[in-house]
Amino acid sequence: MVNKRIDGIGMTSQRTRERMLMRLREQGIRDEMTLAAMSEIPRHVFVDEALSIRAYEDVSLPIGFGQTISQPYIVAKMTELLRAGKTLTKVLEVGTGCGYQTAVLSKVAQEVYTVERIRPLLMKALTTLRQLKLSNIKLENADGSIGLADFGPFDGIIVTAAASHIPESLMQQLAIGGRMVIPVGVDDQLLHLIERTSEDQFVTTKLEPVKFVPLLNGVKKD
Repeated sequence: MVNKRIDGIGMTSQRTRERMLMRLREQGIRDEMTLAAMSEIPRHVFVDEALSIRAYEDVSLPIGFGQTISQPYIVAKMTELLRAGKTLTKVLEVGTGCGYQTAVLSKVAQEVYTVERIRPLLMKALTTLRQLKLSNIKLENADGSIGLADFGPFDGIIVTAAASHIPESLMQQLAIGGRMVIPVGVDDQLLHLIERTSEDQFVTTKLEPVKFVPLLNGVKKD
């Protein structure tokens, strides 16, 4: 039986998704594996049904608990930066949110570990990810700012909330040769790319302006 919610109809159809891909190409996204993942994952199932007709617009949308789903361009850009044309083995995502970025990562990495501090949001994401039958994702209700050291090192770390500074704990969980993509700043945020070149050396590149919710410490169980 066809699941119309997943497959989409009208403004949530595959045709609408293809128009999103055309826009992403026009915006400079070149990585074909990232674009294929964006095509395959139905963004509309990660937002409330009332907002699903806007799912493929290039805007962020509310997902509850004061959080948002990032605009498609930012999801694609951060994924492309993380991949850098290479096969990703183990990736850490800080800030599961609704699970959309998680799902995209599951198509470009062998293993995805994702951390969300707001438990009800994590459980909602878990339900959606199970519905899509994505089996290479491990979810944790924990403080993402300190990462998941027990499961590292990671060859990619992606942070979907803005940090006031780059967390040292996350940097130390990067494998040598690994990359971290993280928005940094309070009022004025910039996307940063951190590359670990040796045991004690990192290269930081500041990229474009972005707007994310703040990265918060602690865990919220309800």
